[in-house]
Amino acid sequence: MATEDEDGRTRRLDEVAEAAARAFRLLPAAPQDLPGPGGGPDAAPARRISADPDTVERDLVRLVLTLVELLRQLMERQALHRVDQGDLTEAEEERLGATLMVLHDRMVGLCAQYGLTMEDLNLDLGPLGTLLPPAD
Repeated sequence: MATEDEDGRTRRLDEVAEAAARAFRLLPAAPQDLPGPGGGPDAAPARRISADPDTVERDLVRLVLTLVELLRQLMERQALHRVDQGDLTEAEEERLGATLMVLHDRMVGLCAQYGLTMEDLNLDLGPLGTLLPPAD
């Protein structure tokens, strides 16, 4: 027989699974993404996929840097949580803070090298909002 605690966890897992299913469900194209009337050769292509050979390297770098920035922000939040919990010594806090600042500076440098800004890395996920939280 399942305990009340296990039932609560099972319900929570079901809620999370349903939320994930909703988030990853394929979304229909927005009206502005659909070709114009008649769908002829002059119709605007959908904006969801852009495979321009002239910009593919920059777009790939943008995607990779976006993932790295997401991980950097997650690491920063985890570090702040550990500091708040008092899990780190003062020396560890200093080293962690310096490391995170260097990583941020390197991200800014890589963005500049490829003609991107940190704001360019914040992907728009449509109805879900943006991937990264707004910059403070």
